[in-house]
Amino acid sequence: MSTPTYTIRRANDRGSADHGWLKARFTFSFSQYFDPDHMGFRTLRVMNNDTIAPGGGFPMHQHSDMEIFTYIVDGELAHQDSMGNGSTIKAGDLQYMSAGSGVSHSEFNPSSGNPVTLYQVWIHPRERGGEPRYSEKPLGTAAKDNALTLLFSGDGREGSTEIRQDAEIYFGKADAGASIEIPASNSTPNVWLQLIEGELSIFGESLTIGDGIAIENAPDALSLKAGASSKFLVFRLN
Repeated sequence: MSTPTYTIRRANDRGSADHGWLKARFTFSFSQYFDPDHMGFRTLRVMNNDTIAPGGGFPMHQHSDMEIFTYIVDGELAHQDSMGNGSTIKAGDLQYMSAGSGVSHSEFNPSSGNPVTLYQVWIHPRERGGEPRYSEKPLGTAAKDNALTLLFSGDGREGSTEIRQDAEIYFGKADAGASIEIPASNSTPNVWLQLIEGELSIFGESLTIGDGIAIENAPDALSLKAGASSKFLVFRLN
């Protein structure tokens, strides 16, 4: 058995920005927020928790060489991109875009009265270039209760969407009092857990809304206990 080490990133310790139409919290250095002690974790580079006002959003802009994921916590987000995709993703949906050699996209809150709250996550790809890709995961009905649902992986196993990195991304959903196990993995022995809603305990530590935990040297299974009805993302990374 390996002995994992961990570091908790509390929600209130994250960086922040308020642009009026956008209120953001930054787990890692991003844009004008810089903290040399929080530049990312393994291949995980961005973990932004954004709230976009009605009618606000990001106009068409370009990315390359990044795996980009957006999880909608509450509200709706209208997406368009240079690949010809156009859709509105809703609370509980998770969007994936592999920027590859280059893609342009826009993201707007289409509501006239309700904000949209989301997480945007960036992961470095294993190699540069390639054709851009896009997909969505509607989790409202697909996510298993009191379990982890594998959404994305480097090999596309178990019905997951294949991504350009040796990583596994799970969505977790737990009732109060439920126990869940993060599966063992020798190939991805490092874990980031981001709590979206509720309360979880791991290593005897309590995590609350917006908290994240970085776990290194953890190839073995990890046990979680929900202190309240919870939703969270788990990233297994190399």
